[in-house]
Amino acid sequence: MEEHNSVSFLRCLSEESSQSSDSYEYYQTEIFDQLPSVQALRPVQAYQGGPELGKRVSHGQLSPGPRDKTSTQPLRNLVLCIQGKRNARDRRNMQRSKISCWESWRRSQNIATKRVWAQMGGALSGLLPWQHTLHTIEEPLRFGEDDSVLDFFLGSGYLDRSPVFLGFYTPGSLNKPCLKTPLLYFAGILTILFLSLIMVVHRTIVGYKHTWMLGRRYSTNMSYKIFCGWDFTIQDPIAATLKRSFIRNDLKLFLDEQRFSLREEQRTLGQRVFLYLLRFILNVLILSLLGGAFCLIYYATRKSQEEIKHNWLVSLLLQYLPSITITSINLVLPLIFRKISSFEDYSFTTQVNATLVRSIFLKLTSLGIFLFFIFSTKEPEQNVFQCRQNKFGREMYKLCIFNFLTTFCTAFFLNYPRMLVKEKLPSSLLARLMGKQRFLITFNVLDLVYIQTVSWVGVFYCPLLPLIGTVTLTASFYIKKFTVLQCCVAEQRMFRGSSSSVLFHFMLLLGLLMAAVTLGLNLHQQELTPDKNLSSCGPFGNDKTVLTVAGDCVDSLPSLAQSTLRYLASEAFALPLILAEVIILTSFVSRRQANQKAIERLKDMLVMSSSDKRFLVKQHATILRGKRNNYRVLSVDIQEDPPSSPTE
Repeated sequence: MEEHNSVSFLRCLSEESSQSSDSYEYYQTEIFDQLPSVQALRPVQAYQGGPELGKRVSHGQLSPGPRDKTSTQPLRNLVLCIQGKRNARDRRNMQRSKISCWESWRRSQNIATKRVWAQMGGALSGLLPWQHTLHTIEEPLRFGEDDSVLDFFLGSGYLDRSPVFLGFYTPGSLNKPCLKTPLLYFAGILTILFLSLIMVVHRTIVGYKHTWMLGRRYSTNMSYKIFCGWDFTIQDPIAATLKRSFIRNDLKLFLDEQRFSLREEQRTLGQRVFLYLLRFILNVLILSLLGGAFCLIYYATRKSQEEIKHNWLVSLLLQYLPSITITSINLVLPLIFRKISSFEDYSFTTQVNATLVRSIFLKLTSLGIFLFFIFSTKEPEQNVFQCRQNKFGREMYKLCIFNFLTTFCTAFFLNYPRMLVKEKLPSSLLARLMGKQRFLITFNVLDLVYIQTVSWVGVFYCPLLPLIGTVTLTASFYIKKFTVLQCCVAEQRMFRGSSSSVLFHFMLLLGLLMAAVTLGLNLHQQELTPDKNLSSCGPFGNDKTVLTVAGDCVDSLPSLAQSTLRYLASEAFALPLILAEVIILTSFVSRRQANQKAIERLKDMLVMSSSDKRFLVKQHATILRGKRNNYRVLSVDIQEDPPSSPTE
C-alpha cells in the first residue's frame, strides 16, 4: 500500500490521457496536495475556510482557492523560502490554466507595468549623487561578535570600520596619476582648512574694525551716550525695552569704569607696591595651577595607554580618562581664574580679558600637550599592525562626545535641580550656599571655540568629525537655551561682547594653526620614516605618502606644467613672493597712514566747525545787542525831541 501511495514525478501520458484536460488538472492538484508545505497549512485552512473547504480537504482535494493580494506581487517580494516561492509559482500556473485569455493578458500586463515602474524608480534613485556612495558604504559595515554599544562611546569595533575614521578610506579603484583616492582625500582636507581660514580671517578683520570703532565711540563723553544713543527707527515696544535696557547697562558700565579710573589715580605709592606684589603672587599661583593641570593630563594619558584587563566599566573610564581630565580642568580652572582676577584690582573689562587670555592659554595648551603625548607614545608590539591614525581620531572623537555629555549632564542633572531647590526651598541653607545661578557668556563661548578647534585638529583622522561636531553643537545650543531661560538669572554687571570678540576669533586662528601644525608634523614624520609605518592605514597605507602621490601627479603633467609647479615649489620663488608680500603690506600701511591723516584732518575740521559756530553765534548776539541798543537810543532821541507844531 505504501508503494501505491508514493508520489511519482514521472508520468507517461497515453493518447487518452493526453486528450483529457480534466485528468491533467486533477493530476496537478493531486501532486500539489501532497506537498509538505500544503500538508502543513491544511489544518489552518480547513479551520478558517468553513465546512466547504473542510469538505474538500477531507476528500483530499484542495483547490487553489480565490486569488489574494499576494498573487499579484512578484515572487522576489514575497517573504518566503525558495521552496515556498516555487509552490507559489505552481499555484499561479494552476490558476492561469482555468482563467480566460483576457484575464491572463490583463494580469501579465499588470505585472509588467509594476516591473517597469520599479525599474524606473531604481534608475531615478541611482541618479542621486549619494545613493551609490551610501550603498557602497553600508555593505562592508558588519557587526561582529565582539561589537557592543560601548563602541559608540569608544570609537572602536564597528565604528572603527565605518566611514567615521581614516582607516575606512582605502585607495579604491581610482588609479589615474592625478585622480587617486589619497590625493583627493588630502585635497578635500586642505579645502576644509583653507575655507575655514578664509572665514575666520574675515570675521577677525570685521570684528577688529567693529571693536576699533566702538572703542573710539565709547571714549566719548556722557552727553553723547545720553542724547545720541537712542534709535528713533524703533517702533516695536519689545525692541524699545531692550534698547532702553542696553543703554542703561552701558551707562552703568561706563560709570564703573570712570569710578575705577578715579580710584586708580588716587592710589599712593605704598598701595601701588602692595598691589604689584599681590599680582605677582597671584600669577605665580596661576602658573602653579597650570603646571599641575598639565601633569594631570600627562598621567591620565599614560594610564589610559596601559594594556590591563578590567571589567567593561573600568575599561570605559580608563579609555575616557584623558577626556575626563581635560574637560574637568577646562571647567574648573577658568572659574578659579575668574575669582583670582577679582583680587587683582583691575577694571571689569580688564578682568574679563585677563580671564579670557588665561583660559585660552589653558585650553589650547592642554590640547597641545595631549596631542604631544599621543604622538610620542610608542605602540606596544601586539598593537603594531593596528591603525595608528584611527587611534588618534578616536581620541578626538572621545573629546567631542564627552564634552557634549558634560553639557547635557550639567544642564539637566546640576543646573535644573539647583533651580528647583532655589524655587521650592528659597530659605534653606542649601539654597543660600548655592546662591544665584548666572550664565557666564565668556566661558560658554570659549567652550564652543574649543570644540571647533578639536574638530579641526581631528578632521584628517576622523573625516566625519565636523559633521558630528555640527550635530552636537546644534543640540548644545538648545540645551544652553534651556539653561538660560529656565535656570539662570540676569547678570548684574553687563558683559561687553565687542571688547572680547577679537580674542575669540584670535583663539580660532590659533586653533586652526594648531590643526595645521599637527597635520604637518604627522605627514613629515611619515616622510622621514616610510619603512616604519607598519601601523599606517587608509589612503596613505602601503608606504604611500603625500609627497609620493603628489610627485606621481606632477610627473604625469605636461612639461610646461611640471616646470611651472616645480618653480612655484622651489626656493627661487620664495624671494619674489616675499617681495610681493612686502609691497602689498607697504601699500596697505601707506593707505592706513593716509586714512589716519584724513581722519585727523576731519577731526580738526569738526573742531574748527564747532569754533566757527560759536563765533557766528557770538557775532549774531553782538549784532542783535547792537541793533537793540541803537533802537533804544533812537527811541530816547525821539522822546526828547518831539516834532515841531505846524504854526512854528
